[in-house]
Amino acid sequence: MQAHGVSRGVALRAFRALRDYGVAEPVRGGRWRVVRAGEAIDPRPLHERIAEIITTEGLNVGTEFPSASELAGRFGVSRPTVAKALDRLEAAGVLAGGGQGRVRTVRAVPTREERS
Repeated sequence: MQAHGVSRGVALRAFRALRDYGVAEPVRGGRWRVVRAGEAIDPRPLHERIAEIITTEGLNVGTEFPSASELAGRFGVSRPTVAKALDRLEAAGVLAGGGQGRVRTVRAVPTREERS
């Protein structure tokens, strides 16, 4: 806003236009993220996209789940953001284990309710 001398409302309208063109997307916390050309935008919450890994990669109960670092790289988000999503999946009973230095494993294949 300061760099271009515009009001907050004008800046928000500009961000909405960028979203409509598929160039940017909102991120929790009031920030925006630039979407790279050709990158598909998945509007689902991160925990749903992470839970989908179980079914798309054919993971079974007891199988080791990817680490938070690997997931952060895969989804282009920070490790703390991934940790929150993984905690939510643990609370839902989809994942087991976790914590510092411990490997998470698949506890249950998510159902539609657990992914929403």
